[in-house]
Amino acid sequence: MTLHRLIIAASLAASALVLQGCVGMAAVGVGTAALSINDRRTAGIQLEDENIEWKARKLQLENFKDAHVNITSFNLQLLLTGEVPNDKAKADLAASMAKIPSVKLVHNELNVAGNSSVASRSSDSLITASVKTRFIGNKTFSSNHVKVVTEAGTVFLMGMVSQAEADAAVEIARNTSGVAKVVRVFEITDPAKL
Repeated sequence: MTLHRLIIAASLAASALVLQGCVGMAAVGVGTAALSINDRRTAGIQLEDENIEWKARKLQLENFKDAHVNITSFNLQLLLTGEVPNDKAKADLAASMAKIPSVKLVHNELNVAGNSSVASRSSDSLITASVKTRFIGNKTFSSNHVKVVTEAGTVFLMGMVSQAEADAAVEIARNTSGVAKVVRVFEITDPAKL
């Protein structure tokens, strides 16, 4: 009887250890679902944006591995930021990305320069976090509707927004510490269609 109880106790303990990750995964799933519901893109477009990013990253790593490239897809539009060694690499990389099925448009914002330092990338991450934090609580748009990408102090703003929402997002980003420049990569949409 004691061995039987010991086996049951061990099984319960092992189950608790295995299942504790499920609670975290469930919380992440609920959070992702909440953000997905608030997204103006359809679930299918959101999934296709993820697929585009995977395909683009694979292309970049196979053909342009010496470049530091950030790849962001939003509503089938691809934003390329980072550094490439020369103008030919910049043009070739954008041309290869444009051939990915489903990509409607490529915004080639790559710089011909040496790869950025870890310190520069960390600074960019901090700027992105600051801009996103400043978006929270504004009265004009939902922070979930604007995607923020920062490269070398330049903030790129993407999203399906009205002109008023775009203007408000740009103003907030422009007045954030560390931001050198703001680039609009928005899809301006009629507010009635949002």
